[in-house]
Amino acid sequence: MDIFGFIELFGGLAMFLYGMTLLGNGLEKASGGRLERTLEKMTDTVVKGVVLGALVTAAIQSSSATTVIVVGLVNAQVLKLRNAIGVIMGANIGTTVTAHILRLSDLESDNMFLLLLKPSSLAPLAAVVGIFLFMSSKWDKRRDVGQIFLGFSILFSGMFAMEGAVMPLRDDPNFISLFATFSNPIIGILVGTFVTALIQSSAASIGILQALSSAGFVTYATAFPIIMGQNIGTCITPILASIGASKNAKRTACVHVCFNILGTIIFTIVCYSYQAVVGFPFWEQPIDRGGIANFHTIFNIVTTLLFIPLAGVLEKLACFIVRDKHVEGESDLTAITLDERLLKSPGLAINHAREAVLQMALVSQHNLVSAISLLSQYDPKLVERINEDEDVVDKLENRVESYLLKLSERELSDSDGRSVSELLHTCGEFERVSDHAQNITECAEKLHNTKTGFSKKASEELNILCDAVLEILELAVNAFRRRDAHTAQQVAALEEVVDDLEQALRDKHIERLRKGKCALDAAFPFVEALSNLERIADLCSNVCESVQTYDTGLDTIDRHLYKKTAVQSQEYQDQYLAYRTKYFSQVKIKQK
Repeated sequence: MDIFGFIELFGGLAMFLYGMTLLGNGLEKASGGRLERTLEKMTDTVVKGVVLGALVTAAIQSSSATTVIVVGLVNAQVLKLRNAIGVIMGANIGTTVTAHILRLSDLESDNMFLLLLKPSSLAPLAAVVGIFLFMSSKWDKRRDVGQIFLGFSILFSGMFAMEGAVMPLRDDPNFISLFATFSNPIIGILVGTFVTALIQSSAASIGILQALSSAGFVTYATAFPIIMGQNIGTCITPILASIGASKNAKRTACVHVCFNILGTIIFTIVCYSYQAVVGFPFWEQPIDRGGIANFHTIFNIVTTLLFIPLAGVLEKLACFIVRDKHVEGESDLTAITLDERLLKSPGLAINHAREAVLQMALVSQHNLVSAISLLSQYDPKLVERINEDEDVVDKLENRVESYLLKLSERELSDSDGRSVSELLHTCGEFERVSDHAQNITECAEKLHNTKTGFSKKASEELNILCDAVLEILELAVNAFRRRDAHTAQQVAALEEVVDDLEQALRDKHIERLRKGKCALDAAFPFVEALSNLERIADLCSNVCESVQTYDTGLDTIDRHLYKKTAVQSQEYQDQYLAYRTKYFSQVKIKQK
């Protein structure tokens, strides 16, 4: 092979790898993360894990990607180590789908339909359909489908280029003799492991072997150990992904390594023992693409069936290799479900970022309840807890924003892009709710330090506003949690009532000051508390407007136009009247 042959070979390899990446990314975006979210929720048994792992891997065309996602889920404490074992086994089966797609090149028939299925015919057609959908459509889903077709076409174009480059080697005795040395099981396994670890894809290395088989010098004796070694080489990706992760995440990668190494050892012993005693009649015959695909599938299915009953043994082995010096426990909320390994699956990453923002919301809500209680009964320990929780919320906001910004740098669908924008806005709003809760805590501290308190009437009126704000915060949290546009609509009416109520209570307080019915030291904390409560209601309204933005499918929303349109609706008017009657009637009762 001359220099131009090597250029053609590596150029074909580059196209093959890019086509596989494009195909996998297109399938991932088209699924919208649904398969991965199913993986997260439905792995309570090893058998379910195997099935779902196989389906997810077949869909995204990468066992490495699946195992990296699993490592991320275990690290985020969403998936248990035992549940992850089945998914890893299933991923090895799912990755064999690519080899069966590539074997279509061996189809031989005069039937027009079967001829169209041959990659030499199908790849150009897929390219035409793919480029048409990708270039002409503005719809995200159609562009994703176009990307799938383009990836399929480029993958086979790379395969054809590699086949053309290696074809002259079938008459080269030096290369044939070199390749024959790979029939030694140890050398073959090492070669398969090294090549796969280098390109970090067993499906791609199988594709390279299938391209080489077209030249006719790859025998069964050569292919078997290489294929088994390729299963070991694919472990390098989850090993790299587990660096810096929790011990259970490292154990997940360890399970993957142990499973593939033990499976290879057992299969090698059985296979070569049978060959030595009885002998395979096809052992020295050339293997084609279909034979490679079949052995790859048989090897992974047999090893999986063998180890399903031994999942507990694999777990204990991983725990023995990666030992604990102490019982792990994470109390810091900033560790919740924000693993960068999940960025490979935008739908899944968004789902976990949303859970983290919800945790921020719940902590902020708890802080507000605690801060309000301090206005009537001061507790230094509770103040300390509020300040600690506020610090946690600040740190979690920074982590969520950084995580979402990294996610936004990836190629996202329109829906995922809107979700990222919604979460970035909402994350800041809930953090500021916690800030205002801390401000109310400072009002309580001022009252405690000056040894003063609100008058009975002032306390009663402030409690009415507190009830309204706690209700609006509860509505906002529920609207965000459930993406409930109807609940979000109620917030706008209640927020206007809170504005009116805050102004009315401020006026009444000024009147008490004029009449000397309120201590001056308590005057400013009262006004500050009113202002912070009113600002929290505004933030809740902003959260619900972000929820409405996502629901309408718009990238941005004109807040003034939104408010103006909402005010004109009869539903808004009815809600406003109901909330105004509910809270202003209490003010009137207290005035009697």
